[in-house]
Amino acid sequence: MTDGKKAYDKGLPSSGPRLVEVEADSIGRRLDNFLISALKGLPRARVYRMIRSGEVRVNKGRSKPSYHLAAGDVVRIPPVKGLDKNAEPYVSPGRADWLNACVIYEDDYLLVLNKPSGLAVHGGSGINLGAIELLRSARPDCRYLELVHRLDRDTSGCLLIAKKRSSLRALHAEFREGQVEKIYYALLTGRWKGGDREVALPLITEHREGGERHVRTGADGKMAVTRFFPQRRYSDAVFMQVELLTGRTHQIRVHAAAIGHPIAGDERYGSGAALPAGLRRLFLHAGKLGFKHPGSQDWITMEAPLDADLQTVLTRMDSDSQA
Repeated sequence: MTDGKKAYDKGLPSSGPRLVEVEADSIGRRLDNFLISALKGLPRARVYRMIRSGEVRVNKGRSKPSYHLAAGDVVRIPPVKGLDKNAEPYVSPGRADWLNACVIYEDDYLLVLNKPSGLAVHGGSGINLGAIELLRSARPDCRYLELVHRLDRDTSGCLLIAKKRSSLRALHAEFREGQVEKIYYALLTGRWKGGDREVALPLITEHREGGERHVRTGADGKMAVTRFFPQRRYSDAVFMQVELLTGRTHQIRVHAAAIGHPIAGDERYGSGAALPAGLRRLFLHAGKLGFKHPGSQDWITMEAPLDADLQTVLTRMDSDSQA
């Protein structure tokens, strides 16, 4: 096994578990991401089961997937039958070109992808390849590509990817400390009354069978804050600019539903309201990311224009409202 620098093997038999000591290149890395790199080809859901069941241990104790590895930590990795460590996902030239065309910014430190709706950010839960696996396969010369944050599969827009471990650490710190500007665009159903609104409701994430996540509001959850800014009003919907002050799973979708205005096309948290003409997906788009560049330390803003299919829906709604 290798992960950046060589792994440190305590000498257990090859058929048994391996004890791998964390070295410089993996300090600060999440345990789940460390294992996904170490066990290439293993479904993400299986990796999480291994962690939660205690098959994977850190310093002889159980750990959470989100644990950040420290220098000298020893990770116990159990044997996995039938795993081809050298297997790499095949990506056709056309698929690689399609994904590369979605890159809206790139330098030596990071790249920003305008992620299409319907593309998961990573594989797992029945999905063979996600955006990060496709990028790694399409760019074999890139030694390091890691997700800085995540978007829902059906959400389009700005997805930030680090090309250096130092970039990942710096950007993770910005996200963790609330220093990143995160602007989304959404079509909310129902007649919106009043102007701007801030929603502060704690959220609880539940893991269901098959690894699927479902989020609900609850006093025992983690606090989440979302700001809604109405841009265009319609008879039964409103086009919103949305600012995330925190970054919880499904935050915008759950907060919108909690205040009685679920996002159009949201099959999980929506109310089953009729969709606007031509809408075939979740109307949620990550339009803007603002952050301090990990190399230059300058503030930069990345923008992904609203997808053509969503813009077409708004154009039709504008036309209908003026008829």
